[in-house]
Amino acid sequence: MLLVNENPSRPRGRYGWLRRIEQLDPATDNHEIHRITAGFEFPWDYQRALEFALFRTYCVPTISALLRRTGEFEKRPQKRYDDTALLMAELVEHGYDSSRGTESLRMVNRMHAKYDIDNSDMLYVLSTFAFDPLDWIDRYGWRPLHPNERLASFLFYREVGLRMGIKDIPEDFQEFYRFKIEYEAERFRYTEDNHLIGVYTRDLFCAWFPRPLRPAVRQGVYAMLDQQMRSAFGFPAAPAWMTGVAQRGLVARSKAVRLLPPRRRSKAARDPHNRTYPGYPVGYRPSDLGVDQNHGRG
Repeated sequence: MLLVNENPSRPRGRYGWLRRIEQLDPATDNHEIHRITAGFEFPWDYQRALEFALFRTYCVPTISALLRRTGEFEKRPQKRYDDTALLMAELVEHGYDSSRGTESLRMVNRMHAKYDIDNSDMLYVLSTFAFDPLDWIDRYGWRPLHPNERLASFLFYREVGLRMGIKDIPEDFQEFYRFKIEYEAERFRYTEDNHLIGVYTRDLFCAWFPRPLRPAVRQGVYAMLDQQMRSAFGFPAAPAWMTGVAQRGLVARSKAVRLLPPRRRSKAARDPHNRTYPGYPVGYRPSDLGVDQNHGRG
């Protein structure tokens, strides 16, 4: 059985983890801060934000064209999603220089090495992991983010990117965020590849719900996409009432979460809803993940 070294200091009160974050230095403690934020304070928000962050990257034609060529999204969309989510969760839970983190990075680099991927596309994907959850939590989080959390997210993923061999990663938070916004303005545009990968991903999200609910879920997905993304995918806008319901529902959830006690156990690498690796992480290593592995599921 996998044993996880939980944080030994048990927070007192709803803002106990925040007080711990205030004591840490993002320059040297970026992993610990990021693990608290993603695993203890906002695990649900981080998971949802990263789902839509990955979705966002498919608006770049060179990225969606590569994904279409691999066939992974057409044949095994659930497995491809689970592989990405769990490998990144391993890094968040254990750190980029831990044994499991190093193994996860080795698997990520091995998968990427099969293809000729432009460095700027890799850099853009990295930026979505660093910043999209921050933007999500700004809108729907149960408390405001501390500046240490923002800087830790940037520094954490910068370190991950360096270990992936990504070049020209900005050293400044604002410079990297500006790169992300400018890249989207320059590269997002409609293509047939975008549309097909978008449809596969949308249908994957819908498949997580009972069949009678899927038409409503489809409209809910559209409601969560901004105009820039909908145009790049060729998706319609959701009805105004659906957008309002989705927004109000997320805000109401944040108010309810604010009343809960602090989480005592990290959920960063514990996703009970992954469909490909039942019981993960118990009995699994990061080397069990990836496109080279065929578990007959997803």
